[in-house]
Amino acid sequence: MTLTVTGVGIRTVHDVAGLAAVTDYFSDVWQTPRSAPPYPAEVLHSLVHAGGAVHAAYDGTRLAGAAVAVFGPDRDTYSLVAAADRGLGHAVKRAQRDWALERGARTMRWTFDPLVGRNARFNLVKLGATGTEYLVDFYGPMADGVNDGDESDRLTVTWDLTADPVPSGASLLPGDAPVSHRGPDGEVLARRDPGDRAVWCRVPEDVVRLRAADPALALRWRYAVREVFTAAFAEGFRAVGMSRDGWYTLARTTEDTV
Repeated sequence: MTLTVTGVGIRTVHDVAGLAAVTDYFSDVWQTPRSAPPYPAEVLHSLVHAGGAVHAAYDGTRLAGAAVAVFGPDRDTYSLVAAADRGLGHAVKRAQRDWALERGARTMRWTFDPLVGRNARFNLVKLGATGTEYLVDFYGPMADGVNDGDESDRLTVTWDLTADPVPSGASLLPGDAPVSHRGPDGEVLARRDPGDRAVWCRVPEDVVRLRAADPALALRWRYAVREVFTAAFAEGFRAVGMSRDGWYTLARTTEDTV
């Protein structure tokens, strides 16, 4: 299957050379030596052979994005990894969505670092997925150039592939709700609606840059946001929105899917 978007072609990759190029792309994104990639080509080849899919986006002949998905139980798909050059992320996820729907899937799940606000906005607002699970130190220590020195908390999102991408809480903002937590910078970290219908939590402006400049401070942010999220998720809240200035909206939902 090939999808063309604004001059960029996106297709599933099956051949050894194409999978090796995807492996190198992921190494460059996660700043690891190409001799020690986060997703070796032989692993990708096995996943494809098992019925999964590796999608690659090509801007001309240049590889500009890639994603890997596999099937899970109950018509569910799981996106193991996705990365793309600026402006191509939505097209890559759409290609994954089309592939999954053609095979009878109804939902897709994946994880991301909840401190990366731009990814949260993409997942929750642009795609309309819902944050359904908070995972503490999910991968354990990670030795790549992006995550090194931090703990690997992740937020699972669930994407209803059959629904229009209409985010349920992207327009909600904290306003003057009471402060429940202060952040490592001394400013307001979280607010809670007096009616107990929503929690709002802020993340740092650019945690990747902060982690490189001050790993200890980045870790303090990790612990602070973790405290808010784990307590809220235990009470039945789910992540439904992210504002442009870095505030999550957590709201109560009746199900763990969108």
